[in-house]
Amino acid sequence: MPAETSVSQSAVYRARPTLRLAGQEDLRVSELLIGMRIEESEGGMSTAELRFSNWASTTDAGAEYAFEDGSRLALGTAIEVYAGDETQARELFRGVVSGFEAEFAQGSPPELVVLAEDPLGRARMARRSKVYSDMSPADVVNAVANELGLRPSVQGLAEPIATWAQLNESDLAFLRRLLGRFDADLQIVGEELQVAPRGEVRRGELSLELHGQLARARVVADLAQQVSSITAAGWDPVGGSAVSAEVGSLSHGGPGSGTSGADWLGRAFERRSEHLGHLALATDAEAQAVAEAAFDQRARRFVRLDAVAEGNAQLRVGSTVAVTGLSARWDNSYYVVEARHRYDLRAGYRTEFVGECAYLGEAS
Repeated sequence: MPAETSVSQSAVYRARPTLRLAGQEDLRVSELLIGMRIEESEGGMSTAELRFSNWASTTDAGAEYAFEDGSRLALGTAIEVYAGDETQARELFRGVVSGFEAEFAQGSPPELVVLAEDPLGRARMARRSKVYSDMSPADVVNAVANELGLRPSVQGLAEPIATWAQLNESDLAFLRRLLGRFDADLQIVGEELQVAPRGEVRRGELSLELHGQLARARVVADLAQQVSSITAAGWDPVGGSAVSAEVGSLSHGGPGSGTSGADWLGRAFERRSEHLGHLALATDAEAQAVAEAAFDQRARRFVRLDAVAEGNAQLRVGSTVAVTGLSARWDNSYYVVEARHRYDLRAGYRTEFVGECAYLGEAS
């Protein structure tokens, strides 16, 4: 395993988040920030909850509400959050303010909680029904992204060419369902809607060591959802014939090494198969792709790491984390599927994350 990745080149790691409103750095919002929670997960749409002290000093030795009507911090304001080493801060979140909460308590200054969503927030706003004819999954993503005013960046997903129906779904729910069928993920990164098969996602690699930057780790290996094989079946209406596929091994297992969940299942219990018969599959190739995606999704969730690390803006969904210092059984590389970046005045900046690995046992 590689050595732990440094979070800063400076002798002192200063990681207080900074904020920008409408593209411009705002000292008042940055200095009055007392709490932060930014969440991201597979399937897209990051959210931010930012807590501010809503009481500020004035130049005449008085005090006033910091964020009232007329403030630059308003509903609909574009907001960006940067964190990590202050000398090389990284963008953690970019979105729009969608909600406010005000809190008042005796003996304490008033507080304002700001709620924000990334640009995929627009994609969850309304349900619609629409048919996309003679298009690949990539074509559908491009069409939906353009309607939402997003810049698409799609890898692969050029097959199959088919008709796809959005039935009383939001654009976000439709994209998640469509991409889940082919084991692909979507995320907003900067101004791009990035979509790629899970096996091709690369959003950075880093190493963490227990009792170094890694403060706590809980790892679970669970055979409950593991299978030895997955079969899929459908019907070709043009050729008038049945289509089918069977998958019994990982196609895109992700990072890590050791013994897979399917192999452990055969050792500990007995072989178990799962059949997919509820999907419309028109070719053997499509059935194979769907079966591979379903098998890989189960297999990757065999081992789950729930951990807390020193605040690190590189810990994002889609990044790979090599964890050491646990034991030979659990030391491995994990793919991050959830990340929560937290900050408060007591504990400072920390990152909670969930990682997945398809393998258990001593890594080679």
